Amino acid sequence: MLEMERSTCGCDYGGTSWTTREEADRTIGILKLKQGHQFLEVGSGSGWPGLYLAKQSGCDVTLTDLPFDGLRIARKRVTKDKLGGECRILSADGTALPFRDGCFDAVYHSDVLCCLVEKMKVLRSCRRVVNSKGKMVFSVIYVMPNLTAADHECAVSGGPPFIDTPASYIEMLHQAAWDIVDQIDLTNEYLASIRRHVAGLKTYERNIVETFGEDKASEMLARKLRTITALENGFLRRELFSVVPTMH
Repeated sequence: MLEMERSTCGCDYGGTSWTTREEADRTIGILKLKQGHQFLEVGSGSGWPGLYLAKQSGCDVTLTDLPFDGLRIARKRVTKDKLGGECRILSADGTALPFRDGCFDAVYHSDVLCCLVEKMKVLRSCRRVVNSKGKMVFSVIYVMPNLTAADHECAVSGGPPFIDTPASYIEMLHQAAWDIVDQIDLTNEYLASIRRHVAGLKTYERNIVETFGEDKASEMLARKLRTITALENGFLRRELFSVVPTMH
């Protein structure tokens, strides 16, 4: 799986997002991370790319997620990476972050909202903990608007769980008191990553079947092929949002 991750995204953290190394490097510049900054990653999993962003920039980082397995892997990675700044790792729900108001300079999450039901609660929770001069950057996969019922179903079947949204991300961000600075279309990069991932699934098919079982391995491949179909038909999009707190 780590070999596949290296070929797909250029990293080996055991991550589950689609953030490539190039995208992570771009994010450092957008967030203007530097030594002394307090940086929060929500839904950090095993630490990609939050730990990488901290290592490259020298900032202090806090990683939060709910599953302990990913956080344990991240803790081991902290020792290996020898970060320049401080690192905190804790199990926390993104809808109710356990931090005081305005304590972070930068917030980040990668392909998290499309895997959660309570998207608005996460956006509002992140807004509460970022300071007035701070910024949030996040990537998200979403279904394109105005599709036919059949095309919409094709998009959902190839997307992450809970990809459907009650409103557009633009509307939700405004409701959660965020102003959009930039939207960067990463759909082509996402499609290229999915294709590399599928190639890896085929290359390591025997290993994957031995690890996950034949049914699970078959479903992993089938779902990624559905993702490729939806992307090639323009039914799905992946974007990187850069947002700042709305000033009243």
